[in-house]
Formats: sequence, structure tokens, C-alpha cells
Amino acid sequence: MSKPVNILLQTTIPYAEDDWHIGRFSLLADHLRSLRDQDGTSLYDVIARDHEPDDSGNDPFLLGLADSDIEEIWLFGVDAGNGFTKTECAAVTKFRQRGGGLFSTRDHNDLGSSLCTLGGVGAAHYFHSINPDPDPDRNQRDDHNPSIDYPNYHSGSNGDYQRITPLVEHELLMRPDGRLIEYFPAHPHEGGIGAPVNDDSARVIATGMSQITGRPFNLIVAFGQKTDSHGNHLGRAIAESSFHHVVDYNWDISTGCPSFLEEPPGHQIEEDASKLDDVKTYVANVARWLAESEP
Repeated sequence: MSKPVNILLQTTIPYAEDDWHIGRFSLLADHLRSLRDQDGTSLYDVIARDHEPDDSGNDPFLLGLADSDIEEIWLFGVDAGNGFTKTECAAVTKFRQRGGGLFSTRDHNDLGSSLCTLGGVGAAHYFHSINPDPDPDRNQRDDHNPSIDYPNYHSGSNGDYQRITPLVEHELLMRPDGRLIEYFPAHPHEGGIGAPVNDDSARVIATGMSQITGRPFNLIVAFGQKTDSHGNHLGRAIAESSFHHVVDYNWDISTGCPSFLEEPPGHQIEEDASKLDDVKTYVANVARWLAESEP
């Protein structure tokens, strides 16, 4: 009987009730914990936590990740630029350098921009004030919310679905029936991502489409295993355009959201939850794919 894989679900902010704290990712945590092998054994043990800095400003738990028994980290960049410190990002980078798997996601404008200093993966995340999209034509508003600046791709209302476009037949995007995943939860202002040009292990595997401008935008960047210039065997990694693909509110709007989220929700998921199977399949694929990073 194999041992369950240890997964850390981690936000970049300390707990705050009226914010995207880790409790708002409970449906994701529950789904991962529910996954079983053919013998009925749990596949994953999940730790879910918020950022807990000490007097130095660093979270001691994060600084010890490289020497821990954690095998995957799922990072939710929900800060406004003042989340993880460079020291903490270096610790996460060291974790990946020893073969750990890393999932990283953020949202619009500068939300989650503390992830930019993550080794390799940070370069895949484009923000408004730091590491902007190298395509200048992309640095303009997409969603029309006057209080939210670019990048802010409008894939649909919270509570609705978006149809995604797989660019390759990647195992992250495969359903059990052999077909490709079609639907993700939508969000009015997703962030910007791209494959770093100096990393041949990275590629965009799926795109979304703006419901306002009709522009395609990158949805998922997958990083394969590779050996870096220092001889480190890097684990697999993923960069995603928005944490709203996996947050409770975008799987079930009745769970609620922080008060600063102003847009009225849609009701497609409420009326037909069956298409959520696609993102739940994707989550299971991510967990399995990242676990294979471990040497």
C-alpha cells in the first residue's frame, strides 16, 4: 500500500475574515482528500494554511519546506504585492530544486505579485506594476470595471462557466473517457501569464477567451521536469491565470465571497453543476502530475 502524497495548500496572506483566506479553498481541499486509489486508500494528505509570519516577517513553516515531507505546494497569490517575502520565495524555490511539485496561481492587476520572485515560475506571472507582459499590446484593460486595471481578462461572471481551448493533448487536460477538458469556472478579471522565453520546459497548454473583447488569453502554463544550470533537478510546476478556478465561491456561489467583490454572480454552475466535473478532473490530474516530480 503506497503512502499518501503530502500536499500543502498555502495562501500568501495572514488570515483575514473578509479576504481570500485558506478557508475559502475548502472545497478544493475536500476534493483532494476524497480522492482514492483502486483499493480505496487516500491518495493525498492535505495541509491547508494561511501565511503566518513571525517578528522577522518570515513564516518559519515556509522556510523549512525544502527539508520537510511536503511533496507538492499549491500557492494562492491573494496578496496585493506585500505577501511572501523574497526569503520565503527563495525557500519555495529551494523546495522545487529538490524535486517538489509547485502549483502557483494569482489574479488580476497586482494581486499575487509577491510570487514574482519564485525561481523560474515567477517569470510566468505578468502583473501591472511588476514583470508586465512582454507583449505591449497586452498591457491594456480587458474588463471594464473602472477600479481594476490590467491584466484583467473577462472570461465570464463568477458562478458561470468558461469554455477553454486546450492547445495540446496534455495529460493535465485529459478526462477519464479520453476526451479533453472543456470547462473551467469563469471570472470577470483573470490575470496574465506566459511561458518564459528562456525556459524550454515551459509551454502554454490552454487558453481562455475574453467575453468582452474576444481576445484569447493564456490560462495554464505547464513546466516539465528539468535540470537547471546548477545541477538541480527541478520538479514540475504550473502557473495559472486565476485562483478563482479553484476557490469555493466559483464552485458554489452560496459559500460567499469577500465584501470587496462587487460584480453580481452568474448562475450557470448553480443550475447545472455537472460541468464542474471538468475542473475537478483537472485538479486530480494536477495532484497526480505534480506528485510525479518527486525523484
